[in-house]
Amino acid sequence: MRKTISVLVVCGAFLVGTAPAQAQAVSKDPVRVLKSKLIPGHGVRYTEIANWSDGTETSQAYETKGVLQFGRKGLASYDIAGTAYDDEKDRVIYNGKATYYSGALAGDLPKGKTWLKVSGGGGMPSEYDQILNPAEPTTLSALLNKGKRSGNTVTGTITFKDLRKVSAWFSRSDLRSWPSDTEVSYKLTFTSAGLVSKLWSSYTAKGVPLDYEDFEGSTFIVDTRYTGWGAKVSVKTPDPKTVVTE
Repeated sequence: MRKTISVLVVCGAFLVGTAPAQAQAVSKDPVRVLKSKLIPGHGVRYTEIANWSDGTETSQAYETKGVLQFGRKGLASYDIAGTAYDDEKDRVIYNGKATYYSGALAGDLPKGKTWLKVSGGGGMPSEYDQILNPAEPTTLSALLNKGKRSGNTVTGTITFKDLRKVSAWFSRSDLRSWPSDTEVSYKLTFTSAGLVSKLWSSYTAKGVPLDYEDFEGSTFIVDTRYTGWGAKVSVKTPDPKTVVTE
């Protein structure tokens, strides 16, 4: 879990973004288009900015760059690197069987070791990552069904309870224990080919478990941009000599 922000740097309004004035409506079925891209060894790259707000001030929490690699049914592995507001860096690699953490996420490691290996995983690495994963067909379908279309965008809300039903990305994360009635607001932007190009989301922590009390009342706002859907990608695990197993 990434650290709690204790210093605020005001960064302005939420990153909602607006569609082009003459944006065309999505004519293709985005879920069907996504499934056509789910080829092993292929995937999608993304960049994102995560903001944090206490309701009065807003600050940039993380800047992230990642690659998601597909299997035949959805996400098979990923490699995600983040830079925090204080320039501290971390990285998470998931290969379908185990998750590898480095930097701030790994904690204190023995001398000569730079990675912590933990069995399982596959969920969003931290509260500052994009909570919605449009690379999962079931998640994308739910967002489309619950949202309202306007041109090339879909806006709506979805609860943590509903996310647990459709999203492995969410249900394998630490947030699965947060209140079921927590609502996530979102805005999807699609290309003319029916692929997600942008995703904005926002949710506020309320009634969180005791272990997460530092997050109570915090709002997380994440703006993600996707490129290269279906391109060949490669996710490699760290050199075993640099890894310590939990």
